Amino acid sequence: MPAEPIHAETLPAAHGSAPTILPVGLGERSYPIVIGPGLLAGIGARLAALRPGARVGIVTDTNVAERHLGTVETSLSAAGLQPSTVTVAAGEKSKSFATLENVLDGLLAARIERRDLVLALGGGVVGDLTGFAAAALRRGVDFVQVPTSLLAQVDSSVGGKTGINSRHGKNLIGAFHQPILVLADTDVLDTLPLREFRSGYAEVAKYGLIDNAPFFGWLERHWQNVFRGGSERIEAIATSCASKAAVVARDEKETGDRALLNLGHTFGHALEAGAGFSQRLLHGEAVAIGMAQAFRYSARHGLCSAEDAARVTAHLNTVGLPTRIADIPGELPDTDGLMALIAQDKKVSRGSLTFILARGIGRSFIARDVEPAAIRAFLDAERAGIT
Repeated sequence: MPAEPIHAETLPAAHGSAPTILPVGLGERSYPIVIGPGLLAGIGARLAALRPGARVGIVTDTNVAERHLGTVETSLSAAGLQPSTVTVAAGEKSKSFATLENVLDGLLAARIERRDLVLALGGGVVGDLTGFAAAALRRGVDFVQVPTSLLAQVDSSVGGKTGINSRHGKNLIGAFHQPILVLADTDVLDTLPLREFRSGYAEVAKYGLIDNAPFFGWLERHWQNVFRGGSERIEAIATSCASKAAVVARDEKETGDRALLNLGHTFGHALEAGAGFSQRLLHGEAVAIGMAQAFRYSARHGLCSAEDAARVTAHLNTVGLPTRIADIPGELPDTDGLMALIAQDKKVSRGSLTFILARGIGRSFIARDVEPAAIRAFLDAERAGIT
């Protein structure tokens, strides 16, 4: 999946710095990703330029509301917009039918209409949930992504995938509904707990592992500065978003190579579901284990070198991410249970398993019709600690 060039530009932010702006090229539905520090304080002016005088239905969670909601509401009101807020519980369990119903009821009570805006203020859970609510509300209302976690800034806020979870698996109910703007304030990442930042970093590393080996090498050298903040953090976020934007522009609805963005997710989603979508295993942690497993499986079957698989595992371990099933606390389903969860993956087609595997770092590919028996044997070996 060779990366297509993305041409960035800069525009003045409200507080005088110059954010990076990356386009997501989808014709009439194209939109910008704006990346930089201090952007929340100027969000009102940006949205007022898009929809003067509009109502803005903010959806956020309890943690983000405490830290950032006041800044956003003040900025929107100062720009002549009319904010109202629906707050959901923090955590993956809010991606549910019950919470979706509450969000839709709250937005309807706030009289959000088609010419108004819905604003997702939060991490990946809030972004996925809010985008799906916006897609369903009055059969489609425009929405803005304001991601407040690293994972959301580099991955889930871009590309229009929205949805909720089911007892059958993760993200199995949803819609493609593109935002009209993604506003990634890099300052808000300073308030993230270290575990949450690490979780998001897994998705950053993913872009190097898919098709950008030099970027993965850069991360191996500079990851500590990405964690500390500053220009290298912004560079890592912008590189990740540029990669995602290029793929979305080519394959909006995942009929082709957009599936490569799911590296680590088939194994990872099954482990997340097996852990009950709980704090036992965050999404990025599950992806980290899944990526390490994808490389170990590839090495086991002679697709990539054992050295590359070991290098992936070593880097993820170095930054503090889990890489093995044994790293997950508590009980998990047995191999049969994990296979049943894998069979519900979105990439399954008429019962055939599809995985994203690798011929090396930066050389991932879509493997269709993967033999269930081979995956079962691999999981048995993983659980026994012999891979």
